Amino acid sequence: MSARSIDLMKFLKHESSVGILLFISAVVAIIFANTPLNSYYNYFLDIPVSIQFGGLKIDKALVLWVNDGLMAIFFFMVGLELKREFMEGELSSMKKVILPAIAAVGGMAVPAGIYYALNMHDPIALRGWAIPAATDIAFALGVLSLLGSRVPLSIKVFLTTIAIFDDVGAIAIIAVFYNHGLEFMPMGIAVACMAALFFINRRGVDQQSIYILIGIIMWVAVLKSGIHATLAGVVLAMFIPMYSRKKSDYSPLKTMEHDVHFTVAFLILPVFAFCNAGVNLTGMGPEQIFHSVPLGIILGLFIGKPIGIFGFSYIAVKLKLAELPENTSWFCVYGVSMLCGIGFTMSLFIGALAFKGTGVDLPFDERIGIILGSLLSGTIGYFVLNKSLKSLAAQNVAEDKVTI
Repeated sequence: MSARSIDLMKFLKHESSVGILLFISAVVAIIFANTPLNSYYNYFLDIPVSIQFGGLKIDKALVLWVNDGLMAIFFFMVGLELKREFMEGELSSMKKVILPAIAAVGGMAVPAGIYYALNMHDPIALRGWAIPAATDIAFALGVLSLLGSRVPLSIKVFLTTIAIFDDVGAIAIIAVFYNHGLEFMPMGIAVACMAALFFINRRGVDQQSIYILIGIIMWVAVLKSGIHATLAGVVLAMFIPMYSRKKSDYSPLKTMEHDVHFTVAFLILPVFAFCNAGVNLTGMGPEQIFHSVPLGIILGLFIGKPIGIFGFSYIAVKLKLAELPENTSWFCVYGVSMLCGIGFTMSLFIGALAFKGTGVDLPFDERIGIILGSLLSGTIGYFVLNKSLKSLAAQNVAEDKVTI
């Protein structure tokens, strides 16, 4: 087995276990939010945390430190994974990239279109159009892991690659559409940091500490600029060298990715899920659940995702723009399309950006749509894939008999 295949298998196994931990964190958050522990839960989220260096002061509630600070580390890891995949991973092969790339476009466009159609009458509600466009790779792979060794590697790679392109799309959406009142002085500092990162990268500097120091300064500048601070993590990752000029067996990028992966997977993401999934269901009736915002998210994730991914994949193959992954079937592709409707982590993140800063007392909670849409997609996707894998196995047995 090649080194690339070994790395991929380790990644898939890691992400599967993270999905289970995220589910537990979300359930615990909902329990806290709907029991007498609710007051303690809210107090925890609202704990004021302040850092000051001279005239520079950052004063935020704990939940915002999680969303703006810890999630910047998550986005840094995502950026490292993207760069590695494009340079020497699955995304380095154009033949393997075309189908999941086209599928991801459909998987983002159709859910966003469904949400837009239901909310075009309300400018505030329309801010959440990107929420159902996201896919949670950890949750999706967690569900996939429940099907065991019957799942061909090609299906796992297809799902993972779609989710990676979804991440790229989500990063672009956040950068373009979820900015607030740009400040040019901090932006200038951020650009200067990028220039410094470019310079040391071209000089072959591979000391992690230098990149991290400049990255922290850039994060503060981006935070103050009005652009969402998490994007600093992605930008920093793009300048981390893949290869060292001084040590042939040393990769600064892979080393940093390895160093942060465990912390992100088993600390940052569960903490984020706990802080953002605590929906208080007290007094919530059908009018809240079937409000156009949560309904648009539910339909976008549960209906839009499979239609977009499967539909665009089918068209791409029929037009001979791409090929169906080996050892799979269209039924399996539809099952994968359903699992991509699990939007949890990134959907919660985009939802927080879309609505938490409006200053309006909203008659809905977008998290209801995210949780229900993801739950439906994961449950039905599991049964569809289970059925499709049985059909695929029976088909392979029949072909083997004919060959014999």
